[in-house]
Amino acid sequence: MGQYFTNDKLPSDVKKTECFVLGNKFTFLTDNGVFSKDGLDFGSRLLLETIPLGEVGGKILDMGCGYGVFGIVLGKLTSAHVDMVDVNLRALHLTERNAKINGVYNINVFVSDTYDNISTKYSAIVTNPPIRAGKKVVYDIVMNAKDYLEENGKLFLVIRKEQGAKSLIVDLEKIYTVEVLEKSKGYYIIKCSL
Repeated sequence: MGQYFTNDKLPSDVKKTECFVLGNKFTFLTDNGVFSKDGLDFGSRLLLETIPLGEVGGKILDMGCGYGVFGIVLGKLTSAHVDMVDVNLRALHLTERNAKINGVYNINVFVSDTYDNISTKYSAIVTNPPIRAGKKVVYDIVMNAKDYLEENGKLFLVIRKEQGAKSLIVDLEKIYTVEVLEKSKGYYIIKCSL
């Protein structure tokens, strides 16, 4: 079986899901081979409902965007420009379609293996890091975010306690000012500031 952080040639089975986030209705197309293909997962929803929207203006990077939930929701609810990147080409194609379905046009979608194709800085980076891709990839995303944040920029992420949230926080504190914004059902919403 393929993983959402690869480009395996799984048979396509596009499905439509709907969700409400912060009182707004969103429609997303999902497919085999993308993260949370059955709809918005609890951790991602918790992150979106916890992020202080006033702290994510300017330019946002949705790192590992999947089919586009973070970038599309934040693009719709703020005036920010959103770059959305993933290594999964199927996910990126879905992101482009989902942006149109939801009427979000302040986005730019492109392929990037972590920060390989990133050449700008952001006021905020938002991620639900791909835990199944392994610790090296997760740490590349969260530890190297500092190089792509503007002065006073912030990294927002979700991670589960059982996936190493506590040890990750200890490591993040070596680089960032770290604040746990929310804990629910074993999920931690973490804000990292420079």
